[in-house]
Amino acid sequence: MEAADHLVYIVDDDFRIREGLENLLAAEGFNVVSFATAAAYLNFSRPDLPSCLVLDVQLPDISGLDLQSQLDLPAHPRIVFLTGHADIPSSVRACKAGAVDFLTKPFDSQQLLHAIREAIRLDAEHRQSIAAGLAIRERFSTLSPRERDVLPLVVSGLLNKQAAAVLGISEITLQIHRSNIMRKLGADSLPTLVRIADALHVPVKHSRRAL
Repeated sequence: MEAADHLVYIVDDDFRIREGLENLLAAEGFNVVSFATAAAYLNFSRPDLPSCLVLDVQLPDISGLDLQSQLDLPAHPRIVFLTGHADIPSSVRACKAGAVDFLTKPFDSQQLLHAIREAIRLDAEHRQSIAAGLAIRERFSTLSPRERDVLPLVVSGLLNKQAAAVLGISEITLQIHRSNIMRKLGADSLPTLVRIADALHVPVKHSRRAL
């Protein structure tokens, strides 16, 4: 991984575990920040980077599972749990809540590294999805009120003349609005415009024709 393009957080009250994890991850090129308590982690100002949280189940101030339930998911980095005791109910609970893996100490180094890479990949994809959604909403904000009236009719599958009739405007005017919408939203085809409208949750006013 490139330097400074990710971050791995470690929360474990055992200094030896933290030190061992820091050395292992540093040798693999990971950027690491570690904490002895959940409170110290929560008080840390996280940079906007794809991340992973390696979290011990048993902590002095709160259990790792309880911490997971309090975090802002899915906005929070994916979690890889570590535990000193095999506990199937806890592992099921953790994974159902979005954890990438639930490993028992002493853990297999390669399995841990694989889980961390997967967690960072998932977090990066999630961040990209959020950024793409924000960009689409920003482009949508540039539409005029009339263009916002036209959009749901166009993506509903109406012909230009049908949409124009609904709005009481000429077909030529409708075509101009449609062209402006396509340009502003960055759509090069009707199917692309439909997908953008779906992402924006634009209400469909009529049944779509087959595209």
